[in-house]
Amino acid sequence: MLSRVADSLYWMSRYLERAEHTARVINIQLNLMLERGSQSEDLDWARVGRSLGMEQSGEDDEDWSAEDLAQSLLHDASNRSSIVASIVNARENARQVREQISSEMWEQLNRLFHAVRRSSPEVWDSRDFLQSIKEGAHLFQGITDSTMTHSEGWQFIQAGRYLERAVAVSTLVGAHFREFHQPAQAGSERVYLEWIGLLRSCTAFEAYCKAYTADVKPERIAEFLVLHPSFPHSIRFSAEALETAIKEIGREAGSRRAARVERIAGRLRATLGFSQIDEIMSGGLHAYLHELLRQCGQVHSALYQTYISYPIEAALEA
Repeated sequence: MLSRVADSLYWMSRYLERAEHTARVINIQLNLMLERGSQSEDLDWARVGRSLGMEQSGEDDEDWSAEDLAQSLLHDASNRSSIVASIVNARENARQVREQISSEMWEQLNRLFHAVRRSSPEVWDSRDFLQSIKEGAHLFQGITDSTMTHSEGWQFIQAGRYLERAVAVSTLVGAHFREFHQPAQAGSERVYLEWIGLLRSCTAFEAYCKAYTADVKPERIAEFLVLHPSFPHSIRFSAEALETAIKEIGREAGSRRAARVERIAGRLRATLGFSQIDEIMSGGLHAYLHELLRQCGQVHSALYQTYISYPIEAALEA
């Protein structure tokens, strides 16, 4: 497969996963606003921005306007975390490899693109828009799995999806625990709502209740979202799916250079597979999540160096 094709499929998938994740997190935030009132609205939206990887260096949280930040996350084309930017970039990457994807995939992505173009700029009345983004992204994933050959190109799509998901959930969990896992806040109704919001932001509330009943405890939430082996939005599940995709890419590409990226992806999967929640919490959840993000960055870099941005000498040796 040409490196430019692999690059476009990989980033198309990452941007779509990012748009769906951002839409879900913002939708939950809008719902929580109805429960907790507006007394800390700016600070709450500042946390949402951090949980989506959006930082404003040199500014205090109090300087973040709730409406401006929400507007940026929804409609700012210059913000790489925004829904509009993600959908536009996903479509552009798909356009560059139009011959590699199915007609149904292209049509569904076009529908999403035009839904974004027609969306209202009114931030606080965006629930229908956010729902359409979530449903459209899920539909695209289903169409992709049903209409595209599960060969090398499809595996790059899977790698992009699950690497983006591992990064997104790690960032979201880290931002939430940094603010709410404090002894002084334990037991308050507001903090209880925030824990429920975190689970719903990862589509995990019902699955969590089936595993632990409705007993909402921070340590159990961390265990479920980080280490659960079969929940699709846990970090461990994403790491295992990512490793599987990378191994399949290496097998189909037949490259001798594939061992390095497979080894790095395997290290990420092993870090999660052999971890215990009590050890993670005693050693510091933030440090653990930071290490996971560092390893995700290594997987991305190794994948690029192996299959996308490699020098010509490496291609001749393969």
